[in-house]
Amino acid sequence: MLSVKHTSLYKEVVKELNYKFGDVFVFDGFVISEIKEGVSFSWDEHAKRVIEDVTEITKCNGSDLIYLSHRIHSYSLVPQDWLKFFKNSFSLKGYGVIGYQNISFVNTVIENLFFNKKIRRFSDLNQAIQWVKSFDLVEVDN
Repeated sequence: MLSVKHTSLYKEVVKELNYKFGDVFVFDGFVISEIKEGVSFSWDEHAKRVIEDVTEITKCNGSDLIYLSHRIHSYSLVPQDWLKFFKNSFSLKGYGVIGYQNISFVNTVIENLFFNKKIRRFSDLNQAIQWVKSFDLVEVDN
């Protein structure tokens, strides 16, 4: 469960955003987040700020971005806050969760109730990156 910082992928980072609650790595066409242990991730306290910062860097509302949640730490999130994300006219090209524990996948099932596209689940970062890089080559389930 290595952070992106400790992988060969790190050399492709366009911008690294470091927050008290976690780190966000902006790449060309996708974003990877690593939220810190014990955080209760919410729209008002966390996601809104990240989205504003990433939007400023990428100059898009997310419709051309894939978001990967790299869950190397145990944290919780407020799944119904996805409704606030969409209410504010944000969107994503794709959303993937890299989870190393069974609980992470259970949480993803709950998140999927509020997210309007299919959430892809991966057991390691390399699988997720392969999906991101082949995203435009195959038809993706919506």
